[in-house]
Amino acid sequence: MWGLIISQLIIIIIFSLIGWAIRYKKAYYLISGFSSRTEEEKQQLITNRLPQKTGSLILITAVVMVLLLPLSFTSFKYAIEAQFGSMLFLLMGGLIYLSKYETQSKRKRSYIISTVLFVAVIGSIIALTVYTYQGYELKVHDDRFEITGMYGDEWRTTDIKRIELMDIMPEVTLRTNGVGLPTLSKGHFKIKDYGSSLLFIQKGSSPYIYIEMEKRKIFINDKDPDKTKLWYEELKEKSGSPL
Repeated sequence: MWGLIISQLIIIIIFSLIGWAIRYKKAYYLISGFSSRTEEEKQQLITNRLPQKTGSLILITAVVMVLLLPLSFTSFKYAIEAQFGSMLFLLMGGLIYLSKYETQSKRKRSYIISTVLFVAVIGSIIALTVYTYQGYELKVHDDRFEITGMYGDEWRTTDIKRIELMDIMPEVTLRTNGVGLPTLSKGHFKIKDYGSSLLFIQKGSSPYIYIEMEKRKIFINDKDPDKTKLWYEELKEKSGSPL
């Protein structure tokens, strides 16, 4: 959690400095593409107050992030999503709003580009978030078991060397290729004393199933403890592996 909080603080500081420099110190060269404009266009944009409003937009975004930062210290599960989602929404939506202050000849094109970017970026994030939060299932068959959803796969039950039902999830030390959210860890992570492992973990929902194979270690559970225990019993029965 502290890593994400520090990242937010760094972004807030950077946004504050850039926004302040643009808005109050007229450092308009910090705005992408401004320096490449003709002198006539630059003066027209300044008259239209596009650079000044761009600085204000960045400052407002920093202020909103500061206001939302305390959510990280509450029990609200989606604090990170709310914070970064608000940042993107303000910036991308702000670009559309700022298009009205463009030069007359480029205003329509700027509006179209900003709108397309807004739809593409926000739409992609929403789609990825929905896909990430999609549930997964552990399905046990006669000679194999599978985990559905993102990062899921199939393995032979005869390859299982060890199955254990844990009350406490071992410490996650590093995310190597996966999704780490406040309520969910899914994908490839480094686990203390276990090394590289594949996680399908609903955080704070004990117990957890540990499956060890020759070339793969898996931790999985469900929000419902009874369902996790059922998965464990089914898999243990088919594998015949010791606890």
